[in-house]
Amino acid sequence: QASEEASLRALESLMTEFFHNCTTNERKREIEELLNNFAQQIGAWRFCLYFLSSTRNDYVMMYSLTVFENLINKMWLGVPSQDKMEIRSCLPKLLLAHHKTLPYFIRNKLCKVIVDIGRQDWPMFYHDFFTNILQLIQSPVTTPLGLIMLKTTSEELACPREDLSVARKEELRKLLLDQVQTVLGLLTGILESIWDKHSVTAATPPPSPTSGESGDLLSSLLQSPSAAKLLNQPIPILDTESEYICSLALECLAHLFSWIPLSTSITPSLLTTIFHFARFGCDTRVRKMSSVNGSSQNSVLGQERGRLGVLAMSCINELMSKNCVPIEFEEYLLRMFQQTFYLLQKITKENNAHTVKSRLEELDESYIEKFTDFLRLFVSVHLRRIESYSQFPVVEFLALLFKYTFHQPTHEGYFSCLDIWTLFLDYLTSKIKSRLADKEAVLNRYEDALVLLLTEVLNRIQFRYNQAQLEELDDETLDDDQQTEWQRYLRQSLEVVAKVMELLPTHAFSTLFPVLQDNLEVYLGLQQFVVTSGTGHRLNITAENDCRRLHCSLRDLSSLLQAVGRLAEYFIGDVFAARFNDALTVVERLVKVTLYGSQIKLYNIETAVPSVLKPDLIDVHAQSLAALQAYAHWLAQFYSEVHRQNPEQFISLVSTALEAITPLISSKVQEKLLLSACHLLVSLATTVRPVFLISIPAVQKVFNRITDTSAQRLPDKAQVLVCRALSNVLLLPWPNLPESEQQWAVRSTNHASLVSALTREYRQLKSNAVVPQRKVQLEDTKVIIHQTLGVLEDIVESISGESTKSRQICYQSLQESVQVSLALFPAFIHQSDVTDEMLSFFLTLFQGLRVQMGVPFTEQIIQTFLNMFTREQLAESILHEGSTGCRVVEKFLKILQVVVQEPGQVFKPFLPSVISLCMEQVYPIIAERSSPDVKAELFELLFRILHHNWRYFFKSNVLASVQRGVAEEQMENEAQFSAIMQ
Repeated sequence: QASEEASLRALESLMTEFFHNCTTNERKREIEELLNNFAQQIGAWRFCLYFLSSTRNDYVMMYSLTVFENLINKMWLGVPSQDKMEIRSCLPKLLLAHHKTLPYFIRNKLCKVIVDIGRQDWPMFYHDFFTNILQLIQSPVTTPLGLIMLKTTSEELACPREDLSVARKEELRKLLLDQVQTVLGLLTGILESIWDKHSVTAATPPPSPTSGESGDLLSSLLQSPSAAKLLNQPIPILDTESEYICSLALECLAHLFSWIPLSTSITPSLLTTIFHFARFGCDTRVRKMSSVNGSSQNSVLGQERGRLGVLAMSCINELMSKNCVPIEFEEYLLRMFQQTFYLLQKITKENNAHTVKSRLEELDESYIEKFTDFLRLFVSVHLRRIESYSQFPVVEFLALLFKYTFHQPTHEGYFSCLDIWTLFLDYLTSKIKSRLADKEAVLNRYEDALVLLLTEVLNRIQFRYNQAQLEELDDETLDDDQQTEWQRYLRQSLEVVAKVMELLPTHAFSTLFPVLQDNLEVYLGLQQFVVTSGTGHRLNITAENDCRRLHCSLRDLSSLLQAVGRLAEYFIGDVFAARFNDALTVVERLVKVTLYGSQIKLYNIETAVPSVLKPDLIDVHAQSLAALQAYAHWLAQFYSEVHRQNPEQFISLVSTALEAITPLISSKVQEKLLLSACHLLVSLATTVRPVFLISIPAVQKVFNRITDTSAQRLPDKAQVLVCRALSNVLLLPWPNLPESEQQWAVRSTNHASLVSALTREYRQLKSNAVVPQRKVQLEDTKVIIHQTLGVLEDIVESISGESTKSRQICYQSLQESVQVSLALFPAFIHQSDVTDEMLSFFLTLFQGLRVQMGVPFTEQIIQTFLNMFTREQLAESILHEGSTGCRVVEKFLKILQVVVQEPGQVFKPFLPSVISLCMEQVYPIIAERSSPDVKAELFELLFRILHHNWRYFFKSNVLASVQRGVAEEQMENEAQFSAIMQ
């Protein structure tokens, strides 16, 4: 006894010292070691049992329980059975004696330790484990304790960690399933009795019949006035103890529902009871009372009651998330939906005192979240099942969902609801695709709802209708998907618009186009306010109110242009002819707007509020170009339909668009606008490819600008895009024309002179293929290499999938530059940033033009690389130059991957040197390092060597050796094969 007492005192002081803020880490480690050593001793648990019953020190109790936990989960097999019996009887006694006074976290830990014993020993050696729990639940004094034990058992036994054998897991689950009916019965009883006990005494007068609580929709939903009446009872007011017991019971149910299958043991009375508690979440009266009485206790009560609503909804959502619904459970499910929609109706009910939004704002945020989860599960998992029930009013449900969506108090809540609509629209689209015959009937049923949804979503993205909310959205910080909150808001809204467009094209178009038209008129009308001032053009709109209105209109125009661009895909393909006029109207407007913006140079105009209006004007201009670019596929289809008969209308659209683009291709134009113009140019050259592009003065102007060395160079991105467009104009075959009319000879000459002009400075570097000594010169040389290779690589990449003729012309034009690159390579081998760019270029060449390069030159390139990448050079790149060096080696290995999988005998002579490079030079360097750099590419290369070249190792035919019955065929290059396979 005395030694136990002394040990306890020592342990208490050690624990106090350990957690004292003056204790050093060194000392903490010592104490930890002492404690661990003590825990490892056989029989330490007896001390711990004494500690638990005799101390008031939380740290000591926690430590003692950890010792037990360790013993039960890791050493139980070796504990003598006498000791096990003693532990099994002492710990529950301890729990019963002290559960009211222990801190909750100690009590929960003790419950878990007892459940851990059950996990090992029930039912064989601990047969009364579960009956004890049921007895605790049934005795009023210990109900909370029993519920905590039950929830812990559900967590630890039904979903155990990986340390149990599969057989034991299955045994436990089966044992628990046998108890489910009893347990659910008990929990139903607890919840019902508490509800009934308190609802009798609830002294609130019943709602007056005039308040219209039980509307017609409700009776139709619930099929029976009695059920509606039940749900209209006033909510009882619970005392704290009952509240606590109910929350524990609902937590147990939520966890049980997560693993028990849907079956009839989940009775209608249990479901109804859960719904009664779900009403706690949508009862705003509780909060009112607390604010009227002003006492803090009441408001805490209000929050607790809200929490009961959240817990009840968690139970409902657990059931909802199960897709496998037995036939006998379907009716229960229908009843659940009806009851939840009653709640939804209650939440979204408008009356004089309340708007829907203010009502939703009063509810607990987590309750709204749970409710939205429920609606999402309903639409994604069960809608197809329920829609066929004649008595379920889907359209009325959508009306409620509509109210719920557009009165959400937070942006996140609104996003989640838009997701639900997207799921619903996907469901409709796939339903129509699978039942084309009923298409009209389905659409007629939902048409009104969809048009309403479309109109409201469009209103929500416009400052004109929703300024206060839109101004709260952040348009500066990027999230993980590289978009701002505003961009995400717009994108998600436009996805909904696009899905409605897919289902109801004419409606959607006639809703959207007039709105776009209104804002366009404001924009096109700005011309009359442009005045010429000393320094240039100025927009003569100065009144603060007018500036604000203009700002909102421009922001809306920008969003609506994005919407129109998003819908481009619904005008092409099979529906091209049917929707031709609508699309033509859009494209004509867009061409007109882009030309207008470029002609009156709105991007350079002075305004009264430059920090706001200038970005707005630039954005509208950029968005109009981007929207027009979205119609490139439509233009291409238009071209193929009319090129034989009267193409005047098409020619005029394309020429006007080019007139809008050319003035913007200048280093003086803001990058956002410049890039939009470049992308549109690329689309016209690549997707539309009209035969007359090259002869349009606007395009010739761009040619001259790009090939003129005195003109200021465009920023890198824009330069690459413009060069890609010009190269594609000359290289890509014209659609709708036979080979004989492609004019390849002229185009080939033009392409050669274009590339020659673009690479002039680069090709001059060859004369002195040495690295410049002076730092300034070196930097200049690097810039030339970087700029030229960026452009050339992009030109090759953009035609790599095209016809042989295009690739031939491309390689002829590039040939000299490729040779220059190879000559410069050895000189720059120690400048890893340059080698990186050169190898990128060569990799693109190998992937796109290896046939055109021909065998001798390809051999020369590979030989040069193999000679340059010596063991020392590889080590320098991988070990000393960080990520760039590793990238260089990875690109080199990628080039070799392309080479070794080339069919035919041409590159076979390289195999020995490639394999020796891999195994004797690269592998030893990277094998020592833990980082994954280079490894993946090396293994990929080895795999391809084996996969495409097995004849290099096994000469004769596999079949032949089988037929000859030779036991072991002679293997070639065996040493290399074994090295790789290791």
